[in-house]
Amino acid sequence: MSIQYPAREPLANLPTPLQPLPRISEKYSQPFGGPKIWIKRDDLTESALSGNKLRKLEFIIAEAKATGCNTLITCGGVQSNHCRATALAAAKTDLRAHLILRGGRQLQQEEQQADGNLLVDYLAGAEVSVYPLRKYLDQLPSLFEHWEQYYQERGDKALAIPTGGSDGLGIWGYIRGAEELLEDCRRLGFAPEQVICASGSGGTQAGLTLGCQLLGAETAVTGYAVCDDTEYFVNKIVADIEDWRTRYAQSCAFDPGKIRVDDNYIGPGYGLATAEVYRTIAEAARLEGILLDPVYTGKAFYGLLQDVQSGKYAGVRNLVFVHTGGQFGVFPHRAEFMRSLGGAGGLPQD
Repeated sequence: MSIQYPAREPLANLPTPLQPLPRISEKYSQPFGGPKIWIKRDDLTESALSGNKLRKLEFIIAEAKATGCNTLITCGGVQSNHCRATALAAAKTDLRAHLILRGGRQLQQEEQQADGNLLVDYLAGAEVSVYPLRKYLDQLPSLFEHWEQYYQERGDKALAIPTGGSDGLGIWGYIRGAEELLEDCRRLGFAPEQVICASGSGGTQAGLTLGCQLLGAETAVTGYAVCDDTEYFVNKIVADIEDWRTRYAQSCAFDPGKIRVDDNYIGPGYGLATAEVYRTIAEAARLEGILLDPVYTGKAFYGLLQDVQSGKYAGVRNLVFVHTGGQFGVFPHRAEFMRSLGGAGGLPQD
C-alpha cells in the first residue's frame, strides 16, 4: 500500500547504509546453520544527533512547529539518547529543549561529572532538571505539568514528548524506517525473514512491526528487551499503535499476534550490563568496526548471537539488525569495560 505520511522536518541523513557483517556471520552464524547477518546503520542518521530517535524527532518537531510550540519537554535517564538527540535537534531547529532526567543513586556526582549524553545535553544549551529516582518514578506526570505551566506563564508553548519519543506520533519514524529498510533489501536482491532491534521504550519496534504489516511484508520483527518484560512491551506496542490509529484515523488491519519480544537478556537491569555484553561490544568493534553500546544495542546484539548459536534462527537466510545508535553511552561505562576486558591489554582474541 502507499503510506500517506504527515509533515516531517528533515534532520537525518537518509537512507542509512545497510551492510553485511561477514566476519560476525562467519564466526557466530554459519557454523550453526544460521542466517547471513546484516546491519542497518541508523547510528549514522547524523553525527552528534545519531541514532533511532532522530527518525521520530523529524515528525515530532514538524508537529511542534505546526502547533505553534517553541519548546520541547521530554524525559529519560541521565544518559538518555533520546534526550540528547532532542536537545541537539531543538538547537538545530531554533527551539528550546527542557529535559526531565532520572538520576541514579549518585545524583550529585552524576551532575558534577557530566559525561556522555548528559555532557552533550549541556553543550546543546538544554535546560536540564535532574530528579532523584523515586521522585521521577512517582511524580513524572506532575513534573511535565509543572514545566508546561511554567513555560505557558512566560508566554511560551511547550510540546510534551514521552519517553523515547514513543507514541502515536513518534511511531511514524519507524514506519518510514521499515519502508526504507525493505527497499534497501530489495535493491540488494533479498527479502529479510527477520529484523531485530533493541526495545527500550517500544516505539522503534512498534514502527517496524506496523510498517512491515502495512507494506505486506512477511518479515518478522523481534525486539530484544533491555528493561521490562515481554508482557509490558506487547502492551506498550499495542497502545502506541492504537494511539496512532486514533490520531490519524487509520483503519489498517494490524495483527498483535505478530509482536515478538525476547526478554531473556535484560541482565541486571536497565542501564546495567554483564561482562559478556561488554566483551560482545569489544568483539563487534574489533571484527567489524561497529561500535555498539551497553544499554541498548550491545545487550540486544549479545542476545541475538546467543540465539543464533542455539539454532533459534536456523532456516532464516537473511537477518537484519537495526543499529539504533547510543555510542555516547559507551563512555560512562569505561570502568566496566576495563574490568570485563581485563585491562587495555586484555582484549579478547579469536
